[in-house]
Amino acid sequence: MSEKIKMQVPIVEMDGDEMTRIIWAWVKEILLLPFVDLKTEYFDLGLKERERTKDRITILAAEAIKEYGVGVKCATITPNEERVEEYGLTEMYKSPNGTIRAILDGTVFRAPILANGIVPYIPGWKKPITIARHAYGDIYKNVESLASAGDKAELVLTPADGADGNEKRLLIHSFEKSGGIAQGVHNTDASIESFARACMNYAVDTRQDLWFATKDTISKTYDRRFRDIFEKIFNEEYKARFEDIGITYFYTLIDDAVARVIRSDGGYIWACKNYDGDVMSDMIATAFGSLAMMTSVLVSPSGYYEYEAAHGTVQKHYYKHLEGGVTSTNSVATIFAWTGALKKRADLDGLAALSAFAEKLENAVLSTIGEGVMTGDLYSISALAGKKQVDTKTFLYEAAKRL
Repeated sequence: MSEKIKMQVPIVEMDGDEMTRIIWAWVKEILLLPFVDLKTEYFDLGLKERERTKDRITILAAEAIKEYGVGVKCATITPNEERVEEYGLTEMYKSPNGTIRAILDGTVFRAPILANGIVPYIPGWKKPITIARHAYGDIYKNVESLASAGDKAELVLTPADGADGNEKRLLIHSFEKSGGIAQGVHNTDASIESFARACMNYAVDTRQDLWFATKDTISKTYDRRFRDIFEKIFNEEYKARFEDIGITYFYTLIDDAVARVIRSDGGYIWACKNYDGDVMSDMIATAFGSLAMMTSVLVSPSGYYEYEAAHGTVQKHYYKHLEGGVTSTNSVATIFAWTGALKKRADLDGLAALSAFAEKLENAVLSTIGEGVMTGDLYSISALAGKKQVDTKTFLYEAAKRL
């Protein structure tokens, strides 16, 4: 075997949970370490380690991305009440992704990975649809509480000078006869401005139309602020550039955007608020074929990049694996998270060989699928004749053969 490709600067490596953690190790063993002298700063974001460190490990990982510029992350568990009990947690820790995104700011761009023979569930889609998801605030930084009968929930804004007479108190709801729930969310102009510029820069770089959608007919202050900031930045900074290269920007209500997306043939960027982007990216991924066939990168305005697998930890497959069973779990998004990080590291450090390797690895994975060798999720929807379903590890070895 020829000498391994050298790296100069580490990538921040964030390990995860359950079946994706198993796959993470296999991808490194079979597809990366035989070819690359891999340099990483390793952080274990598995739930047990987050419990041990009281989630400090997640913050340290985000700070490391600021230091080294590029990170790659495995899928992780965001615990609910059942997970708290299952893992014996002392608290219900927040989403690691939400924590990292809040620290890095920026925008998450997610796009489907297209492979020969994998036909979208919506046959009119011929080109990728990229979801640009705002990565700060909204319900991911919320404050929420249970309310008892007789409680009153208010939105209180205290002025910077502390003058009592200028305090705003807006009634949310009086729980007169029944208890309920209340939630407070926020965002900042600075983060929305970064989101808008990231989307518009990405549209210019990729020469794709940009759509932005919220629900400002209902949320006349909160969502309207997003719309106004986008329009101001577009008109003042990007309109001429869009016109020069022949692309467009437009705003529409999110329900109208959904209808337009279904009728389209793809090939554009759809910018969404944080929660909308979370939901719509999963919808787009599934409709194109599989949640495990989606690239995801967080682009920070400060020049930080975090690549991740945009799906969950595949709990059912993990339990089967623990029982000694063989699974056919799709590893493509995990592989492409690594190749995305390697290509960005190569770009920043001027390493042509590393970039070429990452490109070849992506092509090897797509060739494996295109030649009819695939995991169960793709086998069930593939239009190829003579297709063959293989287990998780066999697929990785098949990709390694082609690499």
